Amino acid sequence: MALADLQQQITDLDKSLNSIEAVIDPAGKQAEIAELQQQVAAPDLWNDQANAQRVTSRLSLLENEIKRVADLRTRLDDAEVLLELAAEEGDADSMAEAEREVNSLTRAIEALEVRTLLSGEYDAREAMVTIRSEAGGVDAADFAQMLLRMYTRWAERHSYPVEVYDVSYAEEAGIKSATFSVKAPFAYGTLSVEQGTHRLVRISPFDNQGRRQTSFAGVEVLPVTEETDHIDIPEADLRVDVFRSSGPGGQSVNTTDSAVRLTHLPTGIVVSCQNEKSQLQNKAAALRVLQSRLLERARQEREAEMNALKGDSGNSWGSQMRSYVVHPYQMVKDLRTDHEVGNPDAVFDGDIDGFIDAGIRWRRSNTDD
Repeated sequence: MALADLQQQITDLDKSLNSIEAVIDPAGKQAEIAELQQQVAAPDLWNDQANAQRVTSRLSLLENEIKRVADLRTRLDDAEVLLELAAEEGDADSMAEAEREVNSLTRAIEALEVRTLLSGEYDAREAMVTIRSEAGGVDAADFAQMLLRMYTRWAERHSYPVEVYDVSYAEEAGIKSATFSVKAPFAYGTLSVEQGTHRLVRISPFDNQGRRQTSFAGVEVLPVTEETDHIDIPEADLRVDVFRSSGPGGQSVNTTDSAVRLTHLPTGIVVSCQNEKSQLQNKAAALRVLQSRLLERARQEREAEMNALKGDSGNSWGSQMRSYVVHPYQMVKDLRTDHEVGNPDAVFDGDIDGFIDAGIRWRRSNTDD
């Protein structure tokens, strides 16, 4: 890349980082950090464990956010100095190093820029994800399992912990459904653009005539509840059923009635959990899933009320949203953003950041219109 192009790229990155700093407001965040540090230093902090966890989690989130911006600013300043020195001395190796760093900074700043677009009510929360096979029989069940692997591999790429609550296996292959959480800040805001119907077109490995098959799977993404949400569920509103876990498992699985199914009688919402070792643990996990669904239901009701007041019919971006084509050609395309790639294998291996970033930008542009 020519020197002038690299200099212009650094100038553009500086403008982008200035905009990010204006949104993030490091000075305001530092003031909140100082206040939280005082709370953490209080000797009675852990007398209220729920509040202590909220305070320490918020402090860690803010400190990491400030550090991320500061580190990028330092790297950008260093890259500018390195480029100037390389140009003055005519050092090709230093010029190549500067170009690599500028390209790396471009990706990092673009990723942080997308993060600043996550300003929804629950965007900073962890995510509760449910995948369900839909139309397409055994191919759909297999597709649902492919999506489960895709999202867990994506989380692994980012070092985000994943906790699986329930997997319902299909008889021949694949899964009927799976529910898991992604335990990372902004996981909900990030993954919420993945919600909707996903479509797979391929030669069915389950068809002995080798015919092309189209199958569908649904993805639901909810924010994980927190203590401040006050989602009270009276015992009288619950029906609790226990049953024997099914599918692959280790000790205690398939040997006792440890799996739990909860039915919320007022809404008819049903959730289950079978991946913990004890009935008590499964019930607690199922309650967390149920609380997230009730929280999302309340949010949707409020949104519907606001849309009715505005005369807005709402958007339908959460329906069919992405096609994965393996035959007769190779392509994965988002039907909302038109973002597409020609390597389905990489996508199924968790390389979906491009789709997520495009989805977040698309959603913000549609919200602003």
